[in-house]
Amino acid sequence: MLMTDLIAKKRDGGELSTEEIKYMIEGYVRGEIADYQMSAMCMAILFRGMSDQETLDLTMAMMHSGEVVDLSAIEGVKADKHSTGGVGDKTSLILCPMVAACGLRIAKMSGRGLGHTGGTLDKLESFPGYNISIGEKRFIENVNRCGIALIGQTADIVPADKKLYALRDVTGTVPSIPLIVSSIMSKKLASGADVIVLDVKCGSGAFMKTEEDARELARGLTRIGRLAGKKCAAVITDMDQPLGRAVGNALEVKEAISVLKGETKGDLLELCLTLGSCMLTEAGFCPDIESAREKLLATIESGAALDKLAELVEAQDGDKRAVYDTSLLPMAPVQLEAVSEVSGFLSHIECEKVGLISMHLGGGRATKESEIDLSVGLVLHKKVGDRVEQGESLGTIHATTREKAEEAARLLRACCTFSDEPVERPAFIKAIIR
Repeated sequence: MLMTDLIAKKRDGGELSTEEIKYMIEGYVRGEIADYQMSAMCMAILFRGMSDQETLDLTMAMMHSGEVVDLSAIEGVKADKHSTGGVGDKTSLILCPMVAACGLRIAKMSGRGLGHTGGTLDKLESFPGYNISIGEKRFIENVNRCGIALIGQTADIVPADKKLYALRDVTGTVPSIPLIVSSIMSKKLASGADVIVLDVKCGSGAFMKTEEDARELARGLTRIGRLAGKKCAAVITDMDQPLGRAVGNALEVKEAISVLKGETKGDLLELCLTLGSCMLTEAGFCPDIESAREKLLATIESGAALDKLAELVEAQDGDKRAVYDTSLLPMAPVQLEAVSEVSGFLSHIECEKVGLISMHLGGGRATKESEIDLSVGLVLHKKVGDRVEQGESLGTIHATTREKAEEAARLLRACCTFSDEPVERPAFIKAIIR
């Protein structure tokens, strides 16, 4: 078998066999297939696409390129959630404790953030002492005891994806649905959960800019998940403005705690209820979405979800007092209001640029080696559709210096577009794909 023959076959619209895909991935991971050959294959896949069987074979070959986590020692149904990424996305901090408080096991491996905001692990490390590297044995023990554990992915999971993603990033082959699906699902399948729910973002602050592209991705993810024998669903959600109001690690943790306390409603709570309902129904815990929503809301009203977050933090060496007293979380020394210079209805927020403001303040990573400041970021006071008066605050900047805060306030004002006429708020939940 020769890689040149496989490249030509895909270039000409042929379908690769299970054995050919396995040969290609194993050879690439071992270094026997060169980067230039794999980049040619990725470009051929970008233009020619892949069948469901090819995408499944690629996903499984990538999954088996490294360690596959065995969660059989965890009692009951195990669930996991993945988001395609967005600005202000602190969903896991709310969703996972809510679902775990309902009795569904949450065994989640997450990554760090790269780019405009931190990842789930960075946010969790806002709790003093929180340990993301507790090891697989303790991870399983914690899920059995507490019903929930959130740790960092081991370096041995899906090494093929690490090599392939770095290659796609520099060869213009990132926007291929089969390659995106296999990248996401190989990691989710290797993590061992029975139920996988996916939050697929669309809009200016997301990787998928249009709802049509997001639907195509969501359908691909759920098809491959089910073909691999998993319960799987996807929710398509709006990312034309930040999720919730806080952008920045500790600030997002505070907002998540506010939701779990029942103090904050809106799009963030709605997303968690929608994703959580999919988890509970797919797992067979509830017969329908309505009863699942009621069960989830009850965990907030009773305080069980907030207590479950505290239990998670304590079980992973963190200071659970910070769950109940958010003044113990990191706090930036400078707070400054970004005051609006005009009056009108807020018609558009440049979502990705809001995320970049947080990154420039120190809340995100330009490279994997970058240090982040957990305390900085911004909290929006106005969202699309809101009326704004001249002199009113658009948001509070949290920064390390006055100079950085003033620059961030200027940039936030530049992200906002206003209309003289009332603006219709966009639909937040676009679709549920099963």
